Amino acid sequence: MWKWLLGIALVLVLGCVGSGYWLASSGKLKEFQEQFNPAMKATEVRMEAPKRGDLVRTISAPGTIGPRTKVDISAQVSARIIALPLREGQRVRKGDVICKLDSVDLVAALDSAKARLGSAESRVEGVRSAMENADRTLRRQRELLSTKDISQSEFDDAQSTFDQSKSTHEQALRDIDIAKANIKRSEKDLANTTIASTIDGVVSTLNAEVGELVVVGTLNSPGSIIMQIADLANMLMKAKVDESNIDPVKPGQKCTVYINAFPGKPAAGEVERIRPTKQTDKDGTTFFETEIKVELSPENALTGMLANADIEVQTLKDIVKIPTQAIVDRSIEDLPAELVRTSEVIDRAKKFTRVVFRVVDGKAVATPVLVGPSDLSDTVILKGLTEKDVVVIGPYRALIALKSDQKVSELNQNESPKDTGPRETRRDNGGGPH
Repeated sequence: MWKWLLGIALVLVLGCVGSGYWLASSGKLKEFQEQFNPAMKATEVRMEAPKRGDLVRTISAPGTIGPRTKVDISAQVSARIIALPLREGQRVRKGDVICKLDSVDLVAALDSAKARLGSAESRVEGVRSAMENADRTLRRQRELLSTKDISQSEFDDAQSTFDQSKSTHEQALRDIDIAKANIKRSEKDLANTTIASTIDGVVSTLNAEVGELVVVGTLNSPGSIIMQIADLANMLMKAKVDESNIDPVKPGQKCTVYINAFPGKPAAGEVERIRPTKQTDKDGTTFFETEIKVELSPENALTGMLANADIEVQTLKDIVKIPTQAIVDRSIEDLPAELVRTSEVIDRAKKFTRVVFRVVDGKAVATPVLVGPSDLSDTVILKGLTEKDVVVIGPYRALIALKSDQKVSELNQNESPKDTGPRETRRDNGGGPH
């Protein structure tokens, strides 16, 4: 009986050995191990070699777009509006009539000023006759005084009468000048009832309607603003550049302006001026207002639009760069001890370092790197990589969990899973990745 049992056991052992050999030689054993042991399964990733080329470093700044030139139209005389030939959005040329005011009271004021001039001119004739008579009397009295025919007091009375008549005559002449000045002022007030545009532009705001009374402003009370005319052919963005990023921003630098109202239609811009006074925003952040000339087509030229400008502050030539997302932070304690000891990039005084995962023999190898500036999508690699390397660039959810010496395989781009991490293209505010 025991011989039969020994034979069966021997057959079973030989069968197991043969099956194991077949599984190992055919690769089935590895498939079974990867299926039931996730640690042995390769992580699917996207791979890419570092590129050599140029990189433009940009600084992002929000702001609003408006016309460079805008004019508030107000009245120089208080009167009621009788005509407004233009509405908001209509174009206007310099010199075109844009508003008419009621002129009845001002015409009456002009007529009154002219009447006062006539009265003053009539009065001066009578005063002149009295002065000439006093002058003749004074000359006779002077001759009589020389022959001692009159007393000195009588001569003094004649002199005083002449001086008074001369002063009255001069005052009458000044009244004529005042009357003429009042006429000029009345004529100007009458002319101001017709308001013309001082620039070429578009009626951007209309604050009044026909029949409303407009008043002239005083020192303590602002006057009525009838409308605003803006030159939409020359647009300007007032961007808020953060205080920490203002140093590299200079006049003449090129910009790309992204307008919220027109997604997918970036506009070209150029820095023109940086206001030297620091300002504080509502949230307490400090900024410097930077004026950027924006090239907009006429149909896109609207005032008050929110926008974001990418200012090109630095261009780096012939550098090695990789997608910014490929650079991740790792605890120095989690890296291989030999790598930490030999690396020239790792700062051992810090807790974390920046690494890129190179692909070597199907495994992800953590490689510390020294990074430089970034643009919207790429970051400069100063030390740690060459163009011959292949690095893991995504997806993000695989990158954040990737470890050194972990198996990786090329991800089928046609079956790429959804990336739940942050966007791979990030807007840079002046430094490297964070």
